[in-house]
Amino acid sequence: MSETLPLAGKIALVTGSGRGIGRSIALRLAQEGADIIVNFVRNQSPAETTAAAIRSLGRKALVIQANLSRLEDIDALFNQIQVELGGLDIFVSNAASGFNRPALQQKQSGWDWTINVNSRAFLFAAQSAFPLMVARGGGQIVAISSPGSQRVLPDYIAVGASKAALEALTRYLAVEFAPHHIRVNAVSPGLVLTDALQHFAALNQADTIPNAITNTPAGRLVTPEDVAGVVTFLCSPDAAMICGQVITVDGGYTLITPG
Repeated sequence: MSETLPLAGKIALVTGSGRGIGRSIALRLAQEGADIIVNFVRNQSPAETTAAAIRSLGRKALVIQANLSRLEDIDALFNQIQVELGGLDIFVSNAASGFNRPALQQKQSGWDWTINVNSRAFLFAAQSAFPLMVARGGGQIVAISSPGSQRVLPDYIAVGASKAALEALTRYLAVEFAPHHIRVNAVSPGLVLTDALQHFAALNQADTIPNAITNTPAGRLVTPEDVAGVVTFLCSPDAAMICGQVITVDGGYTLITPG
Protein backbone atom coordinates (compact mmCIF):
# COMPACT_ATOMS: atom_id res chain seq x y z
CA MET A 1 0.00 0.00 0.00
CA SER A 2 1.41 3.39 -0.98
CA GLU A 3 1.92 5.92 1.80
CA THR A 4 -0.40 8.94 1.78
CA LEU A 5 1.51 12.20 1.44
CA PRO A 6 1.02 14.55 4.41
CA LEU A 7 -0.47 17.38 2.32
CA ALA A 8 -2.46 15.20 -0.09
CA GLY A 9 -5.70 16.91 -1.09
CA LYS A 10 -4.55 20.32 0.14
CA ILE A 11 -4.64 23.47 -1.99
CA ALA A 12 -1.83 25.99 -1.47
CA LEU A 13 -1.27 29.53 -2.72
CA VAL A 14 2.34 30.74 -2.78
CA THR A 15 2.70 34.35 -3.86
CA GLY A 16 5.76 35.30 -5.86
CA SER A 17 6.42 31.66 -6.68
CA GLY A 18 7.97 31.93 -10.13
CA ARG A 19 11.53 31.91 -8.82
CA GLY A 20 13.75 31.97 -5.74
CA ILE A 21 12.35 31.14 -2.33
CA GLY A 22 8.76 31.13 -3.56
CA ARG A 23 9.51 28.56 -6.25
CA SER A 24 11.25 26.28 -3.74
CA ILE A 25 8.31 26.54 -1.35
CA ALA A 26 5.82 25.75 -4.10
CA LEU A 27 7.80 22.70 -5.23
CA ARG A 28 8.28 21.38 -1.70
CA LEU A 29 4.58 21.71 -0.89
CA ALA A 30 3.80 19.89 -4.13
CA GLN A 31 6.26 17.13 -3.22
CA GLU A 32 4.29 16.69 0.00
CA GLY A 33 1.04 16.29 -1.95
CA ALA A 34 -0.48 19.77 -2.29
CA ASP A 35 -1.91 21.32 -5.44
CA ILE A 36 -0.43 24.78 -5.99
CA ILE A 37 -1.54 28.21 -7.14
CA VAL A 38 1.54 29.86 -8.65
CA ASN A 39 1.36 33.66 -8.47
CA PHE A 40 3.40 36.19 -10.42
CA VAL A 41 3.16 39.91 -11.11
CA ARG A 42 5.22 40.65 -14.27
CA ASN A 43 7.16 37.72 -15.70
CA GLN A 44 4.91 34.81 -16.62
CA SER A 45 7.60 32.54 -18.05
CA PRO A 46 9.24 31.54 -14.72
CA ALA A 47 5.78 31.01 -13.22
CA GLU A 48 4.87 28.64 -16.03
CA THR A 49 8.17 26.81 -15.54
CA THR A 50 7.35 26.37 -11.85
CA ALA A 51 3.87 25.14 -12.74
CA ALA A 52 5.29 22.61 -15.20
CA ALA A 53 7.62 21.27 -12.51
CA ILE A 54 4.67 20.94 -10.12
CA ARG A 55 2.63 19.05 -12.71
CA SER A 56 5.56 16.71 -13.33
CA LEU A 57 5.17 15.66 -9.68
CA GLY A 58 1.59 14.63 -10.36
CA ARG A 59 0.07 17.69 -8.71
CA LYS A 60 -2.25 20.33 -10.15
CA ALA A 61 -0.91 23.83 -10.78
CA LEU A 62 -2.88 27.01 -11.53
CA VAL A 63 -0.97 30.12 -12.63
CA ILE A 64 -2.55 33.47 -11.69
CA GLN A 65 -1.18 36.95 -12.29
CA ALA A 66 -1.84 39.45 -9.50
CA ASN A 67 -0.16 42.68 -8.44
CA LEU A 68 -0.52 42.43 -4.68
CA SER A 69 0.00 46.17 -4.21
CA ARG A 70 -3.53 46.56 -5.61
CA LEU A 71 -6.44 45.52 -3.41
CA GLU A 72 -8.57 44.82 -6.48
CA ASP A 73 -5.97 42.30 -7.68
CA ILE A 74 -6.04 40.56 -4.30
CA ASP A 75 -9.83 40.30 -4.50
CA ALA A 76 -9.64 38.93 -8.04
CA LEU A 77 -6.94 36.40 -7.08
CA PHE A 78 -8.99 34.85 -4.28
CA ASN A 79 -12.21 34.99 -6.28
CA GLN A 80 -10.53 32.98 -9.03
CA ILE A 81 -9.25 30.46 -6.49
CA GLN A 82 -12.76 30.05 -5.11
CA VAL A 83 -14.31 29.62 -8.56
CA GLU A 84 -11.69 27.28 -10.04
CA LEU A 85 -10.58 25.28 -6.99
CA GLY A 86 -13.38 25.69 -4.48
CA GLY A 87 -11.28 26.68 -1.49
CA LEU A 88 -7.84 27.07 0.05
CA ASP A 89 -5.89 25.26 2.77
CA ILE A 90 -2.47 26.95 2.75
CA PHE A 91 -1.48 30.55 2.05
CA VAL A 92 2.23 31.44 1.91
CA SER A 93 2.79 35.19 1.69
CA ASN A 94 6.18 35.25 -0.02
CA ALA A 95 5.98 38.03 -2.63
CA ALA A 96 8.07 41.02 -1.58
CA SER A 97 9.54 44.18 -2.98
CA GLY A 98 11.24 47.30 -1.73
CA PHE A 99 12.66 50.74 -2.36
CA ASN A 100 16.17 50.39 -0.97
CA ARG A 101 17.44 53.84 -0.01
CA PRO A 102 18.62 55.59 3.17
CA ALA A 103 15.92 57.33 5.20
CA LEU A 104 16.75 60.79 3.84
CA GLN A 105 16.41 59.54 0.27
CA GLN A 106 13.09 57.79 0.70
CA LYS A 107 10.22 58.97 -1.50
CA GLN A 108 6.55 58.57 -0.76
CA SER A 109 6.03 56.45 -3.87
CA GLY A 110 8.77 53.99 -2.88
CA TRP A 111 7.61 53.88 0.73
CA ASP A 112 3.98 53.25 -0.24
CA TRP A 113 4.97 50.55 -2.74
CA THR A 114 7.08 48.71 -0.18
CA ILE A 115 4.46 48.83 2.57
CA ASN A 116 1.65 47.88 0.21
CA VAL A 117 3.41 44.82 -1.22
CA ASN A 118 5.09 43.54 1.94
CA SER A 119 2.59 44.17 4.73
CA ARG A 120 -0.72 45.64 3.55
CA ALA A 121 -1.09 42.82 1.01
CA PHE A 122 -0.55 40.25 3.74
CA LEU A 123 -3.39 41.63 5.86
CA PHE A 124 -5.95 41.83 3.08
CA ALA A 125 -4.91 38.55 1.47
CA ALA A 126 -5.31 36.87 4.87
CA GLN A 127 -8.79 38.40 5.11
CA SER A 128 -9.64 36.92 1.71
CA ALA A 129 -8.11 33.55 2.56
CA PHE A 130 -10.03 33.29 5.83
CA PRO A 131 -13.49 32.26 4.52
CA LEU A 132 -11.96 29.87 1.98
CA MET A 133 -10.09 28.11 4.80
CA VAL A 134 -12.99 28.12 7.25
CA ALA A 135 -15.13 26.40 4.62
CA ARG A 136 -12.54 23.59 4.50
CA GLY A 137 -12.27 23.23 8.27
CA GLY A 138 -9.16 25.36 8.83
CA GLY A 139 -5.80 26.07 7.29
CA GLN A 140 -2.28 27.42 7.60
CA ILE A 141 -0.88 30.84 6.78
CA VAL A 142 2.88 31.47 6.65
CA ALA A 143 4.48 34.84 5.96
CA ILE A 144 8.08 35.28 4.84
CA SER A 145 9.84 37.98 6.86
CA SER A 146 13.43 39.24 7.10
CA PRO A 147 16.09 39.90 9.75
CA GLY A 148 15.70 43.57 8.84
CA SER A 149 12.49 43.58 10.86
CA GLN A 150 14.60 43.46 14.04
CA ARG A 151 18.10 44.50 12.93
CA VAL A 152 19.31 47.60 11.12
CA LEU A 153 20.57 46.75 7.62
CA PRO A 154 22.02 49.25 5.11
CA ASP A 155 19.42 51.11 3.01
CA TYR A 156 16.72 48.78 4.36
CA ILE A 157 14.48 51.20 6.27
CA ALA A 158 11.38 50.75 4.11
CA VAL A 159 11.65 46.97 3.80
CA GLY A 160 12.65 46.59 7.46
CA ALA A 161 9.64 48.59 8.62
CA SER A 162 7.32 46.66 6.32
CA LYS A 163 8.64 43.34 7.63
CA ALA A 164 8.29 44.50 11.24
CA ALA A 165 4.65 45.27 10.44
CA LEU A 166 4.29 41.85 8.82
CA GLU A 167 5.56 40.15 11.98
CA ALA A 168 3.13 42.15 14.13
CA LEU A 169 0.31 41.17 11.78
CA THR A 170 1.38 37.54 12.14
CA ARG A 171 0.85 37.69 15.89
CA TYR A 172 -2.48 39.52 15.73
CA LEU A 173 -3.88 37.31 12.98
CA ALA A 174 -2.70 34.19 14.82
CA VAL A 175 -4.76 35.09 17.90
CA GLU A 176 -7.85 36.03 15.89
CA PHE A 177 -7.72 33.09 13.48
CA ALA A 178 -6.71 30.27 15.86
CA PRO A 179 -10.26 29.64 17.19
CA HIS A 180 -11.22 28.91 13.58
CA HIS A 181 -8.46 26.27 13.24
CA ILE A 182 -6.26 28.53 11.11
CA ARG A 183 -2.64 28.80 12.23
CA VAL A 184 -0.59 31.87 11.32
CA ASN A 185 3.21 31.95 11.59
CA ALA A 186 6.19 33.57 9.88
CA VAL A 187 9.63 32.47 8.75
CA SER A 188 12.58 34.88 8.80
CA PRO A 189 15.44 33.62 6.61
CA GLY A 190 18.98 34.89 6.83
CA LEU A 191 21.01 35.78 3.75
CA VAL A 192 19.70 33.53 0.97
CA LEU A 193 21.50 33.24 -2.36
CA THR A 194 18.83 34.18 -4.89
CA ASP A 195 18.55 36.62 -7.78
CA ALA A 196 16.96 39.11 -5.36
CA LEU A 197 20.39 39.91 -3.88
CA GLN A 198 21.27 41.97 -6.94
CA HIS A 199 18.81 44.62 -5.74
CA PHE A 200 20.78 45.22 -2.54
CA ALA A 201 23.95 47.16 -3.29
CA ALA A 202 25.35 46.70 0.22
CA LEU A 203 25.11 42.92 -0.16
CA ASN A 204 26.93 42.85 -3.48
CA GLN A 205 30.31 43.91 -2.13
CA ALA A 206 33.03 41.33 -2.78
CA ASP A 207 33.55 40.46 0.89
CA THR A 208 29.90 40.36 2.01
CA ILE A 209 29.09 36.74 1.24
CA PRO A 210 32.43 35.26 2.42
CA ASN A 211 32.09 37.22 5.68
CA ALA A 212 28.52 36.02 6.11
CA ILE A 213 29.63 32.41 5.70
CA THR A 214 32.49 32.91 8.17
CA ASN A 215 30.08 34.37 10.73
CA THR A 216 27.50 31.61 10.33
CA PRO A 217 28.04 28.77 12.83
CA ALA A 218 26.46 26.29 10.42
CA GLY A 219 29.23 27.10 7.94
CA ARG A 220 27.15 28.02 4.91
CA LEU A 221 24.44 30.37 3.72
CA VAL A 222 20.75 29.54 3.82
CA THR A 223 19.29 28.02 0.64
CA PRO A 224 15.75 28.45 -0.70
CA GLU A 225 15.27 24.75 0.03
CA ASP A 226 16.11 25.35 3.72
CA VAL A 227 13.34 27.94 3.91
CA ALA A 228 10.92 25.71 2.03
CA GLY A 229 11.51 22.88 4.50
CA VAL A 230 10.57 25.04 7.48
CA VAL A 231 7.51 26.47 5.73
CA THR A 232 6.35 22.96 4.84
CA PHE A 233 6.81 21.85 8.45
CA LEU A 234 4.68 24.78 9.65
CA CYS A 235 1.95 23.65 7.24
CA SER A 236 2.02 20.09 8.57
CA PRO A 237 0.05 18.50 11.41
CA ASP A 238 3.30 18.21 13.39
CA ALA A 239 3.22 22.00 13.85
CA ALA A 240 -0.34 22.04 15.22
CA MET A 241 0.59 23.96 18.39
CA ILE A 242 2.93 26.52 16.79
CA CYS A 243 0.89 29.70 16.61
CA GLY A 244 1.94 33.30 16.02
CA GLN A 245 5.67 32.61 15.96
CA VAL A 246 8.49 33.96 13.81
CA ILE A 247 10.96 31.16 13.06
CA THR A 248 14.49 32.32 12.26
CA VAL A 249 16.33 30.26 9.63
CA ASP A 250 19.89 31.60 9.45
CA GLY A 251 22.30 28.86 10.55
CA GLY A 252 22.93 30.72 13.81
CA TYR A 253 24.17 33.93 12.17
CA THR A 254 22.16 36.31 14.36
CA LEU A 255 23.26 34.53 17.54
CA ILE A 256 26.86 35.68 17.22
CA THR A 257 26.76 38.71 14.87
CA PRO A 258 26.03 42.10 16.48
CA GLY A 259 22.74 43.66 15.42
